[in-house]
Amino acid sequence: MSLVAPVSDGKIVTTTSDTTQKTSSGMDKESFLQLLVAQMKYQDPLEPTSNTEYISQYAQFSQVESIQNMSANMDLQRASSLVGKEVYVETTTSDGGTSLIRGKVDYVSFENNKAYVFINETAYPLESVQSIVDSEYSEAYDLATELLIGINKLPALENVDLADADAIDKLKKIYDNMTDYQKTFVAKEKADLLNAYAEKIAQLRKDKEE
Repeated sequence: MSLVAPVSDGKIVTTTSDTTQKTSSGMDKESFLQLLVAQMKYQDPLEPTSNTEYISQYAQFSQVESIQNMSANMDLQRASSLVGKEVYVETTTSDGGTSLIRGKVDYVSFENNKAYVFINETAYPLESVQSIVDSEYSEAYDLATELLIGINKLPALENVDLADADAIDKLKKIYDNMTDYQKTFVAKEKADLLNAYAEKIAQLRKDKEE
C-alpha cells in the first residue's frame, strides 16, 4: 500500500478504510496529524471540511490506535507465557516450502508492535507458533524416538551376537522403565522385536555358560 495520500482537485482524498488501513500499517499520531494539516491546506476554500469531520477522523484514529495497542499488549503477554515451554514453529524452507521446528522458547522480544519468540537464538514471529508441546508428551516422544533409533541400528535378529548385548540391554532397560503412557508411543511390532532381541541375547549367554 502506498504511503502517499491521493490528491484530487487539490484535496487529499481519505476514506474511512484508508485511515484504518494506514493506522494498522504503522501510522502514528504525528503522521496522522500531518495528514490532517495537509488535508486542511489543500481543501477547497469554497467547500471547507467541517471541524466535526476532523474531530470524527481523529476520534476514529484514537479508537483504532487503542485497539491496536490492546492487541499488541495481548500478543506480548501471550509470547511471554511461552517462555520455558517447548513449541512447534512453522518456518519457510530454502525451496519456498514450509517445515515445523520444535524447540524451547528461551525468551521473547517486542519490536515495532510485533512479538517474537527466540529458540536457540533464532527469532520467530509469534504467529508462526503452531502448537505448544506438553512436557509429558515431549518426554514420551523423546524416549520413544531414542528407543526406535537404537532398535533400527541393531543388526537383523538372526545376525545378533554377544557383541550386541550391551546395546540391547540398554534399550531393554529404557523400555522397561517407561510408563504405560510412554509405551503407547512405541509401535507393538517394535516392542515385540526388542523382546525378541533380548531373548536372543539371553539364549546366547546361556549357551556360552554351558
